[in-house]
Amino acid sequence: MNEKYKKLLASIVLDAIGFIPFLPFDIFWAPVSGYIMTKMYKGKEGKIAGFISFIEEILPFDFIPTFTIMWVYSYVINKRKNETLIEN
Repeated sequence: MNEKYKKLLASIVLDAIGFIPFLPFDIFWAPVSGYIMTKMYKGKEGKIAGFISFIEEILPFDFIPTFTIMWVYSYVINKRKNETLIEN
C-alpha cells in the first residue's frame, strides 16, 4: 500500500474517532485532531484544515469527515489543479 492510501486509511480512522459522541472526549480530541491534521497535510492548506478540524471537533455534534475531505482535496482536487498548471 503506497503512502497516499495509507493516509486515506488513517484519515478514515481519525474521522471515526472524531465521531465518538462524548463531550469530555471532544474537549481532549479537538486540539489533538487539529495538530494531527497540520502534521499530515503541510503548508497553508494543512493549517487551515487543522483549524477547521479543531472547530468541528470542539462542537457538540461533529459529523463532518474533515480528515477524509482533506485527503480528497489533496489527492483528487488539488492533483487535477496541479496537472492543469503543468499542461499549460
